[in-house]
Amino acid sequence: MLARSLKPPAALLPAGSLEALDWLNFFLAALLMGFGPFVTVYLADRGWVPESIGFVLTASGLAGLVTQVPGGELIDAVKAKRAVVGTATAAVILVVLVYRLLPDFPAVFTAATIQGTAGSLLGPGIAAISLGLVGHEALGERLGRNQRFASIGGLTAAGTMGVVGYLLPTRDILLVAALLGFPVLLALGGIRSADIHYGRSCGAPDHHGTEPPRASRADLLKDRRLITFAVCLFLFQVANASILPLISESLVHAERRWSSLIVSGLIVPPQIIVALLAPWAGRTADSWGRRPLLLIGLGVVPIRAGFFALTQDPALLVVIQVLDGLTGATLGVLTALVIADLTKGTGRFNLAQGLVGTVSGVGASLSTSISGLFVERFGQTAGFMSVMTVALLAVAILWVFMPETKPSALPQRPGAR
Repeated sequence: MLARSLKPPAALLPAGSLEALDWLNFFLAALLMGFGPFVTVYLADRGWVPESIGFVLTASGLAGLVTQVPGGELIDAVKAKRAVVGTATAAVILVVLVYRLLPDFPAVFTAATIQGTAGSLLGPGIAAISLGLVGHEALGERLGRNQRFASIGGLTAAGTMGVVGYLLPTRDILLVAALLGFPVLLALGGIRSADIHYGRSCGAPDHHGTEPPRASRADLLKDRRLITFAVCLFLFQVANASILPLISESLVHAERRWSSLIVSGLIVPPQIIVALLAPWAGRTADSWGRRPLLLIGLGVVPIRAGFFALTQDPALLVVIQVLDGLTGATLGVLTALVIADLTKGTGRFNLAQGLVGTVSGVGASLSTSISGLFVERFGQTAGFMSVMTVALLAVAILWVFMPETKPSALPQRPGAR
């Protein structure tokens, strides 16, 4: 079994906890997939106008951005990492029920804000639990496994919700999504709290049961490698987050009847590729190093954008979009892994996740607006060319300024204050 190869340093392997972590990733991805994409459909079905739906979704996104840094601080400080993830999961279940039972604007707006806040805790919380369970040496392979189970869970939920939405009223999709929250809590309960090393889970592997020393917040901001990485992810999101909306918009005009089916074809195959390649990315990051895989993951984006600028043939679009699975597999694993490399010994792993996540989220938020301006003024081809330019800039910055972060390649870090 794969889980048995993930041996944390100086500890007996918590195989039961690792298997529970597999299912936690599976069911959490299913919960979020079942909830997120269908909210717009549900609210529109309830008679909401697009402006109100957009306002609610924006509120959720802003809440997630604003709370990522304090959320990271909280995850670093709290010993009970399971309690953080469990509380956030319970909040998502509550939000789903509010959407279903009280679909008026004040209630939905409040729920959306709670959902954005909870979302800022879930991903970093699972990364912290993973690091606490297996340690830094096995983290790459563990993150690859996390990504595989999350992708399979998301795909399973997408198919299930599609069938539910076809057979039952749209509002019942949210009830099914709420039910998915309970397996998440059961899987979380299967992870033994004693197996989560407190110091390792926040990047201070030599401390357990006592409050570890922490590097100052200013030290994180002074680390040029971390700032460079955050800038690369910002530019990546500015480029990548707008690609699928640009394709979808062109398909609506060119392939009206088949546009929804083609868009599904653009979404599902990359997720299958992620599920297949994520464990390979985790293992390869330990043998090749982090930098080559980062260059591959970022380098795929300008290639995709360039091809999309040249064709609107649906079959070719689906084939080209499969490359997004390579980006998802590499960056999905390496983002937390590189941050763990750079913060080892600082006790600030989760705060750094929050900082990088905030910068990355801002890039994603700006992406569609920037590309939309280019499309409006210069046309669809110019929009994709602008995406390609930004993506190439991200690759260039990574190539010139970002060193290898694999621990054996890192210089000795000064002691944390």
